[in-house]
Amino acid sequence: MHAERITDSICHHAEGPYWSDTWGGLRWVDMLAGDIMHLGSDGAVRTAGAPLLEDGPGGAVTRFPAPSPVVACVRPASSGGAVLALEKGFGLEDADGTIEPLPQLWDEPVRMNEGAIAPDGSFLCGTMGYGAPQGAASMWRLRPDGTTTREFGDLTISNGLAFSADGTRAYYVDTPTGRVDIFDWSDADGLVERRPFADLSGEDGHPDGLCLDAEGRVWVAMHAGHQVLGLDERGAVAEKISVDARQVTACTFGGADRSTLFITTSRENLPDGEDPAAGSLFAVRPGVSGPESELLFGG
Repeated sequence: MHAERITDSICHHAEGPYWSDTWGGLRWVDMLAGDIMHLGSDGAVRTAGAPLLEDGPGGAVTRFPAPSPVVACVRPASSGGAVLALEKGFGLEDADGTIEPLPQLWDEPVRMNEGAIAPDGSFLCGTMGYGAPQGAASMWRLRPDGTTTREFGDLTISNGLAFSADGTRAYYVDTPTGRVDIFDWSDADGLVERRPFADLSGEDGHPDGLCLDAEGRVWVAMHAGHQVLGLDERGAVAEKISVDARQVTACTFGGADRSTLFITTSRENLPDGEDPAAGSLFAVRPGVSGPESELLFGG
């Protein structure tokens, strides 16, 4: 199976795609530029004042800045806005598109990286240190009441995180491990009982972002591997989707029927002219669909 390129190379380091009816289409981030990207579900520009960046086969794409040099992840909120992971903390977007940064959480050379909404409406996001020093990263939790806690540490490049439909477990990637792991989840205790689910160290690339389909199977972007892997319930590779860019960063299901898998890619650390499709958005219809319902910050 082969993914179609649906934009030009419009991002330096595209990450964190997520489709939501709340904001009417797909959002992802150009992480190290501090910008949010938006692809309208009908090709319409949804964000007031946002400049039109491209009008191609994927529809109209807009770009608008976050109030931070890094925006790592954006997810929908029940208020009609969004919750964001900024460089050193969280932020909230209201229904009118105004983004308010919350207090900075640390001073160390560490930034937010990837996250997800939990079953209780919390926003969990993991970090990574600049230069990716081993064990310097942590998992943080922003609860709907605005309180923030550091859940645990000893992580390195905290990446993909997605919760099962029944809300009892989460699938997770700390990239240098070469694995997808499982956590149990409870609203009181958070992520607990981490254990291996799939060892992908023998595959091309390194596990990065991930998502689940409606049956609970895991789809993993493989950075430096030109591919997304579909894993069965035992963690075995059941499907491979080739991508015409090497640094595949993340994936999510979207579209009106949630049957399109959108895939982000990166140009980070690539010389000019190398891997010309890097930084583009790709899409494929793998014959399965994403979850029917979505988790919203605030519940």
